[in-house]
Amino acid sequence: MAKQTVQFVCTACGGVHKKWAGKCDHCGAWNTVEEETALSTGPTGKSLGASRGKSITLSDLSTQDEPLPRSTSGISELDRVLGGGLVPASAILVGGDPGIGKSTLLLQAAARFALQGTEAIYISGEEAASQVRMRANRLGLSHAPLKLAAETNLRDILTTLDAERPRLAIIDSIQTMWADHVDSAPGSVTQVRTAAHELTSFAKRRGISVVLVGHVTKDGQIAGPRVVEHMVDTVLYFEGERGHQFRILRAVKNRFGPADEIGVFEMTGEGLQEVTNPSALFLSERGTPAPGSAVFAGIEGTRPVLVEIQALVAPSPLATPRRTVVGWDSGRLAMILAVLEARCGVSFGGLDVYLNVAGGMRVTEPAADLAVAAALLSARQDHALAADAVFFGELSLSGALRPIAQHDARIREAQKLGFSAAFSPKPTKNMANDAMTLHKTDDLNEFITSVFGVIEG
Repeated sequence: MAKQTVQFVCTACGGVHKKWAGKCDHCGAWNTVEEETALSTGPTGKSLGASRGKSITLSDLSTQDEPLPRSTSGISELDRVLGGGLVPASAILVGGDPGIGKSTLLLQAAARFALQGTEAIYISGEEAASQVRMRANRLGLSHAPLKLAAETNLRDILTTLDAERPRLAIIDSIQTMWADHVDSAPGSVTQVRTAAHELTSFAKRRGISVVLVGHVTKDGQIAGPRVVEHMVDTVLYFEGERGHQFRILRAVKNRFGPADEIGVFEMTGEGLQEVTNPSALFLSERGTPAPGSAVFAGIEGTRPVLVEIQALVAPSPLATPRRTVVGWDSGRLAMILAVLEARCGVSFGGLDVYLNVAGGMRVTEPAADLAVAAALLSARQDHALAADAVFFGELSLSGALRPIAQHDARIREAQKLGFSAAFSPKPTKNMANDAMTLHKTDDLNEFITSVFGVIEG
């Protein structure tokens, strides 16, 4: 029997400590260090270096591999995020807030894969089989040849999967799995790491694609050690606001496709419906242009997406004015306000500033700087921007506008939705577009003068 030792592990970064501490020395997080029992030596009581293993097969870079066969679900938004479909022997981790629709999405996906001829098993550790059937009946999926089970014992699950040999297995969720050879409670760091390792290794050995559902913490990160995200091939986050019907499936890691790709869904009474044209959906409720509204032409993964940036500027009764941001980086807003004041002479002192990305979308691209600046100036001057114009460009601390990537793709998407003007920095290469009026500028002051005229600070 291997000797067991006690160690303390940070649930945020996986750092190992010899004793408990309130603050992790590796990542600086507070109250994340928990006790776990670990094996100090192998099953024989000897270290790995003391026993001889088998020789592994080596290859060189010129070895030709067969293209990876992919299975498609028929849900184009899901297949897009996966990089074109499901790859055999892949491990996928899906995270999201409670109640956002993870189980609904994966149940729909498993049913569609089964209908497409991919043998699938859905194993729930959170709900009884009858509860999953109720959801399937509500979604109209009761006719799908999908196998279902409710179990949390990891040994029994692996035995069943080894006997059934499906092409796809969905485990909902990884925090509920229990390995009986690990002396800790379900959901602990050790249990989550062990379950993820066993399921991922099983997927590679047997050629079965495994999808793991993971809960997220209050900070929006998948609960458990970060090493779980390194174990799997693909990490997907299912995002959205409860007050909005839109849901976004975002790939933050993908060994078989582009990262930062998104799929857009709409939550309806019949489940999640895919949205093939997200730009039209995000702009569908945009009526008569009002001050403080600007349309940003962005890129999410390989897809151009148009969203509305909304700003509100009002006199503040407080000594320190409010700066409230939804769907964008608050630190970047502070930078743009500083550039407007220092480089352009436009002051927002004594004014509350509210910024929102409409539709529940979250924008992380620096190219949104110009659209944000345009929305802020429009709100401050009470001057509505042109209804047929889009804005994009990265703003530097000197007030210059920097060229951005995929300029032509943004223009084409805006043109497809009926926009006829674009304000942007000068692209690195010349592009001709007779249907669009391109307002190219290298300086924020020049942009302000052309759109708003002279602004008094």
